[in-house]
Amino acid sequence: MLIGIDVGGTTTDAVLIRNGKVCSTAKVSTEPGNLLNTLLEALDTISRDVPPDQLKRVVFSTTVITNLIAEGKTDRVALLLIPGPGINPASYTFPDSFYLKGAMDYRGREIQPLDEAEIRKTVDLVRESGFSRAAIISKFGQRNPSYELRIEEIFRELYPDCKLELGHKVSGKLNFPRRIATAMLTSATRERYQEFVERIRKALEERNIRAPVYILKADGGTLPVEKSIELPVETIFSGPAASTIGALALTPEGQTSVVVDIGGTTTDLALILSGKPLLASKGAKLGGFLTHVRAFAVRSIAVGGDSIVRVKDSDAGTKLITVGPERVGPAYCMGGNETTPTDALKFLGLIEVGDAERASEAIKATASSLGKSETETASLIVDNVARTIADAVNGMFLEWEQEPAYRIWEVLQEKKARPENVVGVGGGAKGLIAEIAKKLNAKPVIPEYAEVGNAIGAAVARPTLTLNLHIDTEQEVYSVAEEGEIASLKATTLRNINKIRLNEAEALAAKLLRERAEKFGISEYAGEAEVVSSEVFNVVSGWYTSGRLFDVSMQIPAGLIPEWKRRVKA
Repeated sequence: MLIGIDVGGTTTDAVLIRNGKVCSTAKVSTEPGNLLNTLLEALDTISRDVPPDQLKRVVFSTTVITNLIAEGKTDRVALLLIPGPGINPASYTFPDSFYLKGAMDYRGREIQPLDEAEIRKTVDLVRESGFSRAAIISKFGQRNPSYELRIEEIFRELYPDCKLELGHKVSGKLNFPRRIATAMLTSATRERYQEFVERIRKALEERNIRAPVYILKADGGTLPVEKSIELPVETIFSGPAASTIGALALTPEGQTSVVVDIGGTTTDLALILSGKPLLASKGAKLGGFLTHVRAFAVRSIAVGGDSIVRVKDSDAGTKLITVGPERVGPAYCMGGNETTPTDALKFLGLIEVGDAERASEAIKATASSLGKSETETASLIVDNVARTIADAVNGMFLEWEQEPAYRIWEVLQEKKARPENVVGVGGGAKGLIAEIAKKLNAKPVIPEYAEVGNAIGAAVARPTLTLNLHIDTEQEVYSVAEEGEIASLKATTLRNINKIRLNEAEALAAKLLRERAEKFGISEYAGEAEVVSSEVFNVVSGWYTSGRLFDVSMQIPAGLIPEWKRRVKA
C-alpha cells in the first residue's frame, strides 16, 4: 500500500493505492495555521481502517516553498559574495549583498587573496544590521572552497549564532548567479521547510505510520524526507511536478500532452513529450531568479477556480468581465464571499461540487452588474478563464520550443508538431479542459481520478538522482557538484591518471552515482542511470597538453514505480 498527499495552498489531496490501483481518495481544505489538523484529516479519510504496518511508503508534494518565495515571506539573508574580476557587481540584482575581495580562476587556483580585515568588518556589519542568517558564495568556489570555508571560520569566531550556507555545498555547478540564487533561497526557506517536515512527522507519529517517507522534488523524483531538509529548494515546483507525474500515470504510455493543473489559486502548465516530461535546461526560476534546482519546464499563472470575478468598465464605455489574479477565499458556492469561476461552472452544471443555490445567487449578482443574462454571464466567465489559460499555453510554447529536448523531439517527429492532448488535472479541470483544448485545437483528456492527480503523481513517482562529475587530471582532483567536495584522483580505481579516456570518466561517474544512490536509499534504480552529457577539454601549457578536463553528467530519470498499474491503453 502506498499513500500520496499533495499539500496545496487551497486544498490538500490524498490517495491510497493498493496493489497498484487507487482504492480511496480525499480532498480537504488546507488550514495554513493548523497544517497538522489538515494532514490528519487527509490521512484519516483515506486510511482509517488500514493497519499502519501495511503501508510501504508515504510521499508528499507541496507548494510550501514555492508559496513562501512567491509571497515574499522568506527570511532575509545576508549574501557575502566573492565575484572576482570580469563582472561588475552592479550588474547583479541580489538584495542584501556584501562584496568581498579575492578571486579564484576556473580551475580553483588563487589569483587574488582574501582581505581578512575586510571580512571581519563585514561580519560585524552583518551582525549589526540584524541578519540572523548569511550565505557565503565565491566564484568557482565549487572548484576550490577554501575562501568560503575561511569566511565560515571567521563567522564562527565573531558571530557564532548566525546560520550559514556555503555556496559549494548547496550547488557545485558552474554559473555564479544561479549558485547565488540557490544558496540564498536555501538559507531563506530552510527553517520554514523544517517546520513543514515536523508537521509531517507529527501527523504520521500520531497515526503510528512508520513507513518510509519521501518528498517529491521539482524534477518529478522522490527524495527521503530527511535528505530533503538539506536542500529545501529542491521542492520548488513540487506541486506542478506532482501534476505532471500524475498526468503521466493516468494517460496512455508514450503520449505527448500539455498538462493543465487547475487549482483554486493558480493553474500550472507542463509538457510531456512522447511519454517523457520536459525538463528546464536552465533550472527552476522563481522570485525572478534562475536557480540550479533541476525542474520540469513549468509555469504557474495566477488564475484558478477561486479567482475573484469582477465587472469593470472598458475604455469604450462597455462593461466587461475580469478574472483574478486575486483570491480571497473559497468560491461563493463553497461558502465564500466573492463570485468565482467555480460558481460559473456550478451554475452551468459543469461540476458537481458546491451549493447550486449559492452559485446561482453569485452569478445573478454579477449578471446584474454586467447587464447580461445569468447564463451568458456564466459562459463569459468560463470563456475568460479558458482563453487566459490557452493564451498562457501558447506563450509557454515559445519557451518550450527553445529547450534542447523539445528541439530534438521535433526532429524525431520529422515535422513541426504540437502535442495532440490537453490533459486536465485538479479540481477545476472537469469544467474547463474541453474549452481550453478547443482553443488550442487539441483533444481534451480528463482521466479518471483527475481531481486528485497531484496526489497520485506523488504516490507513484520513483526516485531521481543526478550527478555531475568534474575531473582535472593536471591537478589530479575530481569533484561531484552535488556533494560540494574535492577529492584526489589517486583515491579512485583509475590506473593512469594522465591518460584517462572519456569512457573511463563516465565509468567513474556511474560508480559515484551508485554510491550516492546507496546513501539516499534508492540503489535499486541506480542501474537505470544514463549519461546526459560528457565532454573533454585539453589543458595546454606552452606548446604541450599538460592535462585534461572532463565533465560528465548522469541521471536516474523521472518515471513511475513498477508497482503502479496503468488502467488506460493508447
